[in-house]
Amino acid sequence: MPAVDLLVIGDSNPDVLVAAGELGDAFGQREQIVDQGLVVLGGSATITAVAARRLGASVALVGCVGDDWIGRALVAELTALGVECRVRVVPKVPTSLTVVVLRGSDRAILTTQTSLGQLDCSMVPDELLRDCRHVHVGGYFLLPGLWDGLPEVFEVARAAGATSSIDPNWDPSERWQANLAKTLPVTDVFLPNLAEATLITGEVDPVAAARQLACASGGTVAVKLGADGALACQGELVERVSDLRGLAPVDTIGAGDNFNAGFLMGQLRGYNLRESVGLAAACGSLSTQGYGGTGAVVELSAARTAAAEFSYSRS
Repeated sequence: MPAVDLLVIGDSNPDVLVAAGELGDAFGQREQIVDQGLVVLGGSATITAVAARRLGASVALVGCVGDDWIGRALVAELTALGVECRVRVVPKVPTSLTVVVLRGSDRAILTTQTSLGQLDCSMVPDELLRDCRHVHVGGYFLLPGLWDGLPEVFEVARAAGATSSIDPNWDPSERWQANLAKTLPVTDVFLPNLAEATLITGEVDPVAAARQLACASGGTVAVKLGADGALACQGELVERVSDLRGLAPVDTIGAGDNFNAGFLMGQLRGYNLRESVGLAAACGSLSTQGYGGTGAVVELSAARTAAAEFSYSRS
């Protein structure tokens, strides 16, 4: 049996959540009171790793943190949550962090690339790469050290019988390329949200964007549509899930990363495309009932029950 079901590579950092309400200009060295502030586990890869572990997968995480109390706290928390940490501690570099300023339904996201910028493909253990069922990369556009070597990493995994996936996340440079043309053909599952899929392909229609990406990769593409659900494309087949009957969200941060965990869990369990995208949408939806990407504990049984209540269509 493989050592782990899921090997996750990518961003590991705290998210500092600040609910600003009607806060005006924050500069000028004026002290202002905000509605709420929290520090939670963050990073697309980290949230996906924790969510997949809670769904029942065995998970290892490869990433970088600084040699500081934040980095040590992250590793300790992830270990306590059951994630096998293969996280490199980089000396003389602070742990990256993301500050998320919430205002109504919108948010500003400010990320430092300190320890994130140290991660490269040489840090992925060969024995684990050859002894897992699936390799997932989260936060792709934030991790320039991975771009050149990732096609080879995925090829090694494929040769050992594993599949692979990428969640691109937002591209801070807004160029939306970064070796994707080289990497997509060896990627089995691509997991953008609609904004990312549109900016990568130039297609506003989610089905057209998904089909273009699926053609480029030859694999499966699942596009997150927020409150409108999601769709998954495999060849000419498109499965769409909508009418996400659920509670009003408390916080949508990390919903896409929980979606990733649900979709990959479905694939690992042998679910078909409709079942996988339904489970993914349920995980994403249920995750919004807590603050941050790991605040709500989403278990497989609850996600399957929620998915059974959604509406589905095929094209």
